[in-house]
Amino acid sequence: MNSEIRQLKPQQLWNKFADLNAIPRASKKEEQVIQFMKAFGENLGLETIVDEVGNVIIKKPATAGFENRTTVVMQSHLDMVHQKNNDTEFDFSTQGIDMYVQGDWVRAKGTTLGADNGLGVATIMAILESKDIPHPAIEALFTIDEETGMTGAQGLKGGLLSGGILLNLDTEEDDEIGVGCAGGIDVTATRSYHEEETPEFKIGFGIKVKGLQGGHSGMQIHEGLGNANKIMNRLLFDGFENFGLRISEIDGGSLRNAIPRESSAIVAIDAMHEETFVTETLELAEAIKAELKTMEPDLEIEVFKVETPKMIMDLGVQEGLTRAIYAAQNGVYRMSADIPELVETSNNLARVEVKNGEIKIACLTRSSVESSKMDLANTLRATFELTGCEVELTGDYPGWTPNMESPILKIMTQLYEDLNGEQPHVAACHAGLECGILGQNYPKMDMISFGPNIKGAHSPDERAQISSVEKYWKFVLAILKNIPVK
Repeated sequence: MNSEIRQLKPQQLWNKFADLNAIPRASKKEEQVIQFMKAFGENLGLETIVDEVGNVIIKKPATAGFENRTTVVMQSHLDMVHQKNNDTEFDFSTQGIDMYVQGDWVRAKGTTLGADNGLGVATIMAILESKDIPHPAIEALFTIDEETGMTGAQGLKGGLLSGGILLNLDTEEDDEIGVGCAGGIDVTATRSYHEEETPEFKIGFGIKVKGLQGGHSGMQIHEGLGNANKIMNRLLFDGFENFGLRISEIDGGSLRNAIPRESSAIVAIDAMHEETFVTETLELAEAIKAELKTMEPDLEIEVFKVETPKMIMDLGVQEGLTRAIYAAQNGVYRMSADIPELVETSNNLARVEVKNGEIKIACLTRSSVESSKMDLANTLRATFELTGCEVELTGDYPGWTPNMESPILKIMTQLYEDLNGEQPHVAACHAGLECGILGQNYPKMDMISFGPNIKGAHSPDERAQISSVEKYWKFVLAILKNIPVK
């Protein structure tokens, strides 16, 4: 029950998180949470602005004795990734997230938790509402649509903010201080194809890939997690090579920023091959499960009879499609030569839809190096164009270049060491943070990113560590106390 969450410490933060998680807030569907945040600021009697794209800005004056400190922008995004397990009955448009405590972790029942970036939003709300926390003047910036295009950050105009320091609360490791991030671009391949009637001698089968962990397509792209679209394509390719399998439908993956956990397909094969097709496909399934058993112990691959589909894909297009998906880069493309263990460039083959004569394939390509990002995007473009697809490159956003001489970085590094007896990990990340975009209109703002431990973001396995949130909260309070004078 969410009442259990409200008793956790720091109570003011967890209470705000519970309030927030009662509000539906999918990317590009943030109307309810925008009104919620607007009412929150106005009810506190604080200056509250909703800009032309839907970002909410709430300004709170400094507490006594901190009037001469640099104004701080505290920033988090309002939207969350909506993902649920297939067997979970849940309506994200009307229901609040159902949370529970499991040991040292807060989880959600069968859905994403919204800790990314709800814990950051709740932190800022708790500071705005507080009457006894010392802090400089604060400009709270709640952006929209971070997860599917960063259009909120892109639409924020210069001149709305006056702060000299920006604290982005969207990092997911509590010992990390973020100083840079990857940029990204959406790669979308589409084409129409001719459908033909399924011959009478063919029978229908369904194939389902499920049980994969999924996860964040930036932060976890290097972990060797299974990609349901790639796994499905192996099965379809093998079925065609050996049994003349014909594709009727494919429905795999979901959002670009989530590693795909599930895929399903409807296919047709010659009735005479029924027994050997099932046997060989299940043998291949077992081989794939053995390959991935360490990272994906719950992977399931099902093969089952269904009603014979009425229509199947044109043979030539099918051959091109399966070869293109096989060839398309998925995962790490290049590691950074300058920052140890940092993924420089990657791609997530996020979504494959085949139905009713239309193909759509959606990828998210990320890189901290602009030229490498475009190199991989063009590699994917060429791969899909070779099979007759039209390819669009959209949603391009810049990375955030690290500034190792950042004044707030030096202050926070020392504070972290004083509080925890060890040095923080100062790093750039492979996720897309809004700092790079915000810096375009606010180039003089000193930016940093940090947050509590959140695991499994963008998947129903998302969870937030309770002890880490308490550690992070103390860090936030110490930072606000130690903001330098103007």
